[in-house]
Amino acid sequence: MTKSSTKHKRRESHPLEDLIRTDRLPHIWCPGCGIGSVFASCLTGIKNTGIDYRDFAMVSGIGCSGRGAGYIDIDSFHTTHGRAIPFATGIKMANPDINVIVFSGDGDLFAIGGNHFIHAARRNMDITVICVNNLIYGMTGGQVAATTPYLAKSSTTAVGNPETPFNLQLLAYASGATYTARWTMLHTRDLTDAIEDAINRKGFSFIEVLSPCPINFGRRNKEKSIETLRKYSENTIIKNGADPSELDIDFDKGIILGKFIDIDKPTHDEKYKKIYWPEKDPGED
Repeated sequence: MTKSSTKHKRRESHPLEDLIRTDRLPHIWCPGCGIGSVFASCLTGIKNTGIDYRDFAMVSGIGCSGRGAGYIDIDSFHTTHGRAIPFATGIKMANPDINVIVFSGDGDLFAIGGNHFIHAARRNMDITVICVNNLIYGMTGGQVAATTPYLAKSSTTAVGNPETPFNLQLLAYASGATYTARWTMLHTRDLTDAIEDAINRKGFSFIEVLSPCPINFGRRNKEKSIETLRKYSENTIIKNGADPSELDIDFDKGIILGKFIDIDKPTHDEKYKKIYWPEKDPGED
């Protein structure tokens, strides 16, 4: 191929271009951040279902991951801090046929939004919640989060976090989630398959995705992104069906990844309809 023909070659379309608001690019995510990879897996999972894009809605809260709702070219809602799940609940109750995805971060979903998470899981709302867990408040200044590891440094725990972090998988299971899984942004194929699986099933599905934050977590804890990725590769163990009580995040012991819970229970939509709009017996007038 000549130089001139290379120069004037038409730009190849991106395989996910039909799902991206290209007018919003470039995105805000920092170099070395994993949210973009998680977002790409989410879009690929949506695409792989074969479901019409008009039958989807995405909801995000506040934070770095919360920008996902602004970049996807489907019906989407960028909501207030911690309120992504109640917005998603309202959408699902108004139109049970919509596939509702919540795409947000650990701070938004499990600190200010923690109460909403446990009750949506308890109700078995038929929604898919994807939590990008970067172990810190990435956008608002690097404060300690409900997921920040013990002794890890943040802007509000300069000498180390003295608190025990949440085991998100155990919290989801104890609250009533019917599908739970954990992957890292490095395990893109497994993550994509999990998202597709979660969308195609009924009930409250929760997928946790470990992702590096090089600016606010990595810099304070003297860990480069490549070192985080090496931990994701070398210090993780795939163990499907593991006991949720064993799923604390401790890279020294090894982080367990996989699909942990996958059970069937009546969804909130089904129970609500059965009580308030029971089907009439064909023999009745």
